[in-house]
Amino acid sequence: MSHFIELDPKQLQKNPFQLIGEDWMLVTAQKDGKANTMTASWGGVGILWGKNIAFIVLRPQRYTKTFIDHSQKFSLSFFDDKYKKILSYLGSVSGREEDKIAKSNLTLIHENNIPYFEEAKMSIFCKKLYVQEFQPECILDKEIDEKWYPDKDYHTMYVGEITKILIKKEK
Repeated sequence: MSHFIELDPKQLQKNPFQLIGEDWMLVTAQKDGKANTMTASWGGVGILWGKNIAFIVLRPQRYTKTFIDHSQKFSLSFFDDKYKKILSYLGSVSGREEDKIAKSNLTLIHENNIPYFEEAKMSIFCKKLYVQEFQPECILDKEIDEKWYPDKDYHTMYVGEITKILIKKEK
C-alpha cells in the first residue's frame, strides 16, 4: 500500500522559493543500477515549451552529475524540517567516498525506475528535456561570475519535464 498520492502540478500550492531555497531538496538519479543523491538549493519550477518543468543546476565536480548525465530521468525530493541535518550531510559528503544513502538511514524506493525517498513529504519526477553548460560570456552581471565562480567551475543546467508529483498522504 502506497504512502503517497499523485498531485496534479497545477494543484501544487507550495512556495518554490521556500521549498528549494530554504528547505532544500534531494536531487536523485540512477546509473547502472546504483542511485546517488545530493542536496540542492538552486533550481526552480515553471512552464517551458508548453510543459510543466523543473530545472536544477549542478557543478561539474559533483558525483551526482554523472548519474544525472547518464539517466533520462531524475527526482527532486522534499522533506520536513526534522530531516535538515540529514540533508546537510547528504550535501557535504560525496557518494564517491562512501554509501551516503545507506548511512543517511533514508529509504530509497522507486517510481517507474526513478529513485526517490520514502521519508519525503513530496517528490517531483522529471524527464530530461534540455542540458546546457553555463557559459561565462553569457553571465551579464560580472559580480555573479566573480562571487559564485572564482574557480570557473560553471554549473550545468538541466531542464526536466515534470511527469509526476507524489505527496505523502495525511495521517
